[in-house]
Amino acid sequence: MRPVLPYLRSALLALPVAALALSAAAPAHAQSASFDGNQKAAIEKIVRDYLMEHPEVILQAVDAMQERQKAAEAEQARKALVENRQELTRNPADPVAGNPQGDVTVVEFFDYQCGYCKAVQADTQALIKGDPKLRFVLKEFPILGPASLLASKAALASRAQGKYMEFHNALMAHRGQLDEAVVMRLAKSVGLDTDRLKKDMESPDVLKVIAANQALAEKLNIRGTPAFVFGDELVPGAIKLDDMKRLTDAARAKG
Repeated sequence: MRPVLPYLRSALLALPVAALALSAAAPAHAQSASFDGNQKAAIEKIVRDYLMEHPEVILQAVDAMQERQKAAEAEQARKALVENRQELTRNPADPVAGNPQGDVTVVEFFDYQCGYCKAVQADTQALIKGDPKLRFVLKEFPILGPASLLASKAALASRAQGKYMEFHNALMAHRGQLDEAVVMRLAKSVGLDTDRLKKDMESPDVLKVIAANQALAEKLNIRGTPAFVFGDELVPGAIKLDDMKRLTDAARAKG
């Protein structure tokens, strides 16, 4: 069901304004600076009767309002992408997959407990493998509770042992809830020293990366995972490989 109630409420609150606007069509000599109670009641009754006979007008107004809001949000997102381009694509603290010197950069905000992130993992890997000039930035964005934060801290800490991508892929491949025992088991399975990992997880540098990603996501109005950035376009939610390729090509064409 469409979330129309907030818009419907706004539309209904605007009825007195609409009623007054109808009076603008009246001849100039019939207009006055104000309306008495009877006149206002009569105008509002005309509007109400019309809306009762044509309720589709309200839904049309709601749809138009939603479209305007979407357009405004899209424009705001594009502006935020431009303003935060360096932090988004060139933060040296972020892990990078694919070609570090690639001619186009794609960014993904993700959470290790996000089922949709796991669902698109195969497609993101296929995109990276199929495009030798693609630079793919991974933004750890743990928003689904303490276990998500634990996993992100462990993943970022694994960079000190040169095992980030192996560990990242293992965490993404895992099905089911994460906890410390599961995270450490997966870490060990890819050859990580778990004692060192636990120590490195509490590094200020690790915590700084996560805090920076959360602040950046807020600036970009990213509310969930996964969320992708292709050039100057923010794409929230899970998307298919064909769409990833199309958006990557479009970003590359824009330069």
